[in-house]
Amino acid sequence: MLVYLIINKVLTHILEFILDDNRNIYNVKLIKPYLSEPLEGAKMLKTGIIGYGGYVPMYRIKNEEIGRVWGRGEGFPIVEKSVPGLDEDSTTIAIEAAINALKRAKIDPKEISALFFGSESKVYAVKPTATIIAETIGATPEINTADFEFACKAGTEAMRAALNYVEAGEAKYTMAIGADTAQGAPGDELDYTAAAGGAAYIFGAENKIASIEGWFSFVTDTPDFWRREGQRYPRHGYRFTGEPAYFKHIVYAGIELMSRLGLKPSDIDYVVLHQPNTKFPINAAKQMGFPKEKVLPGLLTTYIGNTYSGAVPLGLARVLDVAKPGERILCVSFGSGAGSDAFTLIVEDRIEDVRDIAPKIDDYINRKKYIDYALYLRYRRLIDRGWME
Repeated sequence: MLVYLIINKVLTHILEFILDDNRNIYNVKLIKPYLSEPLEGAKMLKTGIIGYGGYVPMYRIKNEEIGRVWGRGEGFPIVEKSVPGLDEDSTTIAIEAAINALKRAKIDPKEISALFFGSESKVYAVKPTATIIAETIGATPEINTADFEFACKAGTEAMRAALNYVEAGEAKYTMAIGADTAQGAPGDELDYTAAAGGAAYIFGAENKIASIEGWFSFVTDTPDFWRREGQRYPRHGYRFTGEPAYFKHIVYAGIELMSRLGLKPSDIDYVVLHQPNTKFPINAAKQMGFPKEKVLPGLLTTYIGNTYSGAVPLGLARVLDVAKPGERILCVSFGSGAGSDAFTLIVEDRIEDVRDIAPKIDDYINRKKYIDYALYLRYRRLIDRGWME
């Protein structure tokens, strides 16, 4: 035990040194001997995004209202968060986003050969959600579907799988969706941030609105957050939250991808990072060499909370709502457990023709109705009605 404590203390100090805000960010090289050199002959992937769409429920609850109930008067992590209505869940959110993506893609849903759904708040424990979505949008029956799970990066896991399907020549079009109705115990820190929302993307090799340059994933076994079977709410591994989990994976994945592609922070116009709160993504971007001005357009947590698997997909959708052709976007997701997916995109001219066809993310952000904590508990089905259930 003594040896374990000593080793753990040493590793903690090393990690704190690597991720210290006051040090040069490229000290992340200490995690491994060197970062990859730019890949010779690296080519942009032929696959890109041809359609996208998001959805955020209209109900909101302010952090001040949650704090009023639990005796907390200041130091709130965000301003307010989205709350799903009584008739909304991760499935309905995904369907709304998928319909918006189809509008922008302008394709027949029957042409979609695969649909992947990423979430940690699926409606069924055993039945797949992707089949419901595919049936609803009219993409069945000749389609491959699957549900993905990797905490908050399940959405980008689904995107990677959908992209690879097209890149390998197995499909003309595929769809990926990240959506959640995030869970948090009443009074817990997550009660202030766990929210609802999601976004969908359709991938193809032609008529792209954004071309994908490259992708890099970084994963370790880090127990920062989990929920066992039968448990209603997730638990925190507080000592692993922050530097050993979020910052280590986000920063390393982002810098490694840029190194492989031969990119510098000045080459990136927008940065979309996983956003459990407002502070983490801004600090992580700073460590990678980015000013907060490049982060703010895709930072939605302050207004709608942490949408878990929907966080990076929604942030990217908001950036696509405003980005100009030729601009480059860096996205880095994070999922507890833990891992990050990093990818870069270049916006194409076609974005100007399709972005106004479906509701934009700001349309959903601005469409809001405030509720109190009592209604919040009802809408989230957190009131135990005993035999009446």
